[in-house]
Amino acid sequence: LFLIDGMALIYRAYYAMIKNPLTDSSGLNTSAIYGFFNSLIKLLKNENPEYISVILDTKAKTFRHHDYKLYKANRKPMPDDLSEQIEPLISVLKSFNIKVYKKDGFEADDIIGTIAKKMTKNKNLEIYMYSGDKDFMQLIDEKIMLYSPGNSFKPTKIYQEKDVYDK
Repeated sequence: LFLIDGMALIYRAYYAMIKNPLTDSSGLNTSAIYGFFNSLIKLLKNENPEYISVILDTKAKTFRHHDYKLYKANRKPMPDDLSEQIEPLISVLKSFNIKVYKKDGFEADDIIGTIAKKMTKNKNLEIYMYSGDKDFMQLIDEKIMLYSPGNSFKPTKIYQEKDVYDK
């Protein structure tokens, strides 16, 4: 099972092409869509996952915002030309028959962690959290791994329990 941290991958794709963005004929920036699906297709080709889903954040505030008013107070809002790409990207994911999970009040990280932990009950399933976010390391165990996608500077790394201790 691959649980893809969709927002992390979307931001990564967007900022990878920030100096030379791709646009469609109407001028819509499509860099995040293009980069996201390049990464997804590479994952599908290289790993051939039996199960896969993409987990996204919503615009709604989370329980953390309610508990701590300054939560992410210094984070810049999503750029408009990036937010315009989210719905078309979801539409393409649906055409791939890939399930998208998102829930107001929760971050994608929370949903990924919940699904990963619940799915460990399936004895025959290996679970990969696909993200560059090292916060996921706290969830790694004998069944849950962190699949950290590489880039042109570093290779893909799959973190297992022993790797967490080493890191």
